[in-house]
Amino acid sequence: MSSSWHSAQVLKWFDRHGRNHLPWQQNPTPYRVWVSEIMLQQTQVATVIDYYQRFMARFPTVAALAKAPLDEVLHLWTGLGYYARARNMHHAAKQVMEQFAGEFPCQVAELEQLKGIGRSTAGAIASLGCGQHAAILDGNVKRVLARAYGVDGWPGKSAVAKQLWQLTEQLTPQQRCADYNQAMMDLGALLCKGKQPDCQRCPLHSRCHAYQHDQIAELPGKKPRKALPEKSCWLAIVLTNDQQTLLQQRPPSGLWGGLWGFPQFQQQSELNDYIAELAVAPAEIQQWQTFRHTFSHFHLDITPVVIALANELGEVNELQQRWVNIQQPENLGFAAPTAKILKQLAKQTHSRSRS
Repeated sequence: MSSSWHSAQVLKWFDRHGRNHLPWQQNPTPYRVWVSEIMLQQTQVATVIDYYQRFMARFPTVAALAKAPLDEVLHLWTGLGYYARARNMHHAAKQVMEQFAGEFPCQVAELEQLKGIGRSTAGAIASLGCGQHAAILDGNVKRVLARAYGVDGWPGKSAVAKQLWQLTEQLTPQQRCADYNQAMMDLGALLCKGKQPDCQRCPLHSRCHAYQHDQIAELPGKKPRKALPEKSCWLAIVLTNDQQTLLQQRPPSGLWGGLWGFPQFQQQSELNDYIAELAVAPAEIQQWQTFRHTFSHFHLDITPVVIALANELGEVNELQQRWVNIQQPENLGFAAPTAKILKQLAKQTHSRSRS
C-alpha cells in the first residue's frame, strides 16, 4: 500500500474514532507529553490516568519535579511498577534544568540525551508536544506495521526493528504528524490488539498483509520464551505495640532501587540471626503465607515474618532506616509487596483494636 493511502486512511479513522479526551492531550506541552509517555510504558491507559493526574498536580512543571525529593517522586509512583522509570524521570528533570536552562528540548537528538528517553519516546515528545515532524515506534505501532506490511520476526531483534523503523519513517506524513502518531497508537490499543483484534473496523484491513494471508496470530513474531527463574526471600516485619514498623531504604540502583521496604534476607537463617540480634526480645513471631511477586525476568517468592515486640526499640541511627506508623505511612516510595503488607498490617491491627 502507498504511504499516502496509508496515512489518509489512518487520519480519516482518527478524526472519527481516535482518542482526544485523555488528560495529557489537553494543553499538550513537551513536559506533559513526556510524563505520560514514560508512565504509559508497560502500563495500560486506564491505570495511568489517575497516576498522571496526581503526578501533574504535585509536579506541574519540570522545575517542580527537579526540585522534589526522590522519595516523594517514588511515593507518587507506588503501585505503577518499573520504578527505574521514576528514578530516570527525576534525573532527566535535573538534566533539563542544568543542561537546557529549564526549557524542555524539542529536538529528537537533544531529547535522547535525557535519561530514560529512547528514540520512540523522543519522537512522541517532539511530535505530540512540540508539533514537529518525527516518527514513533512503540509497541502498538510495531504491531500495526508488522501485521499491515507482513514484517516477520520478533521486533526485539535489531534487523526486524530496523525494518520497522524504516517503515514508520517512510509512512509518517509531514502534515498532521501529531494526529497521525496518536492515531497509530490508538489503532494498536483499540483495534489491532495482540489478542482478538477487531480487523473489520480497522481502516487498513482491506490491504493488510496479515488479514489477507490469515497471519494475524503469527504477526508480529513472538519473543523466544524462556522459563523465568524462581527466587525467594524473607522479610522481617518488626512491629512495636504502638503500631510502628521498621523500614529501610534500598540502594539507589538495582531491584526496587531507592524504595522503602522491610529488611530482606535471602535465607531464613539470615532472618533468624537478625531476630536474635534485636535489642528487644520478640513477644511473638508469626510467619505469614508465602506469596509470589513476578518481575519481567524472574519470580520472587516472598515470606513475611511478623516480629512483634513487647517494648520499643527506640530511635534508629542509620539514615536508611526509619519507623513508620502502619495506619498512616509517610509519603515514601514503596514497592507493591511492601504496600500490600502495610495494608494488611493496618487491617489486622484495626480489627484487633475494635474487638
